[in-house]
Amino acid sequence: MKHELQTIVFANSRLHTELLLTYLQQANPHAPGKPEPIRGYRGGYLPNERREIERGLRDARIRGVVSTSALELGIDVGSLDAVVMAGYPGTIAATWQRAGRAGRRSGSSCAVMVASSAPLDQFMVRNPDYFFGSTPEQAFIQPDNLEILVNHLKCAAFELPIASEERFGDVDVPDVCARLAEAGFLHQASGHFHWTHEAYPANTVSLRSVTSDNFVIIDITGEPNVIGEVDFSTALTTVHEKAIYLHGGEQYHVEHLDFKERKAYVKRVDVDYYTDAIRYTQVRVLEIAASSGSLEGAQHAEPLQRLDSLRSDSHSHGDVLVRSQVVGFKKIKFFTNENIGAGVLELPENEMHTTAYWITLKRPLLESLPFSVSERQSGMFGLLHALESVATLLLMCDGRDLGTAIGERPPDAMGTDDFSAVRVEEVAGPNAKEFFEPNLYLFDAYPGGIGFSEPLFRAHELLVHKTRELITACECQQGCPSCIGPAGDLAPRAKEAALAILDRLCA
Repeated sequence: MKHELQTIVFANSRLHTELLLTYLQQANPHAPGKPEPIRGYRGGYLPNERREIERGLRDARIRGVVSTSALELGIDVGSLDAVVMAGYPGTIAATWQRAGRAGRRSGSSCAVMVASSAPLDQFMVRNPDYFFGSTPEQAFIQPDNLEILVNHLKCAAFELPIASEERFGDVDVPDVCARLAEAGFLHQASGHFHWTHEAYPANTVSLRSVTSDNFVIIDITGEPNVIGEVDFSTALTTVHEKAIYLHGGEQYHVEHLDFKERKAYVKRVDVDYYTDAIRYTQVRVLEIAASSGSLEGAQHAEPLQRLDSLRSDSHSHGDVLVRSQVVGFKKIKFFTNENIGAGVLELPENEMHTTAYWITLKRPLLESLPFSVSERQSGMFGLLHALESVATLLLMCDGRDLGTAIGERPPDAMGTDDFSAVRVEEVAGPNAKEFFEPNLYLFDAYPGGIGFSEPLFRAHELLVHKTRELITACECQQGCPSCIGPAGDLAPRAKEAALAILDRLCA
């Protein structure tokens, strides 16, 4: 008798989960009149749908499930036989958690990681001793992140009044509580702050994101029916008008996105493509916390400090304002990943105050590079791609915890950063825009920041040298996804340019 393994496949994003689910369902069609034996599981599915999938796994009615990190731990799905990880999860802890979903009760089990072309994946398969010889990462939170702190204090006050003398890290708790009192959430009496709001605060706290402002997704193919939800920032890229929204292996065309009511209206369709949003990300420096190459006060500095201020590069960290806007989308064909069309969008900008670490490439450095404008630009984008990969390894964080952008420091206002931004697809060709003195940003991808920028600033030298090792070790000629990402497809000497920049940074 043929034995079928009950298998869970982990993907690293909601989109990849739905794509793998679509491919697996098409490759393994279920019998007419029978329930689908392969299901998807991710954030955004409604609670009743998730509970039904969990029951199906426990009683083995469902033979396979494709999931995001939502099924890593904490949910009883019975005894699975095999785990397949489609790509490195991003951390050692997450890898072991995913592997541990199989064989939890009895019998043998199997866990397999299929490496993608991403730099971290390739590093892990080339350096297995790093994975098997290292301990899992520690959970990390920034206690004075205002977005997180306010929600924590709301929940704490609901459980028990907060005394004025209580401490929470280095935060001025009475001051924050006083502001919450002004907003109508707390009331101060007898030296304590009491919860007075009608709402239950924990309902608005998300364990997977900093904010909890969600859009409801409504299927209007027939009678209106709510099929899922998505957070605000994700809504801009996945359920914008004209998008193909993937849910449970089915395709839905987004008819309308209602920002006021926080609703996305979709209709079921049968198409052979999905959509990928085109987003601009722009960064402005609000306040520099520390910088290696500031000219301010250089004449009074020690000799080594004066020398550093005259370098052709500098690195800094501080508070930034990040603006992002979805300006269009591409149509990507299933299985072949061909680009078969595009569309233009006009969606509102999304702003976020966070923290960032950045490297400034000054004009003398750029002028010393023996490359064309497009090759220099491609090299910078490739360098930033590699820096992000190494940064996630040094910080032991998830790649989605960091965002990247390249911004211009205008020659007529060297103390400020404007909002000019260029995407990697626009740097090639005779009309490539030349950065005068670009900033290469790595920013915390959460409002308020969660503490990654300052450690990156302190580890600048290590970060730069390890990034050079990553690119140099790659056997490709002109750059590939395992080192400098898509920049290698735009300019034949992008990898050379990235290494030339790194040589000057390491000098």
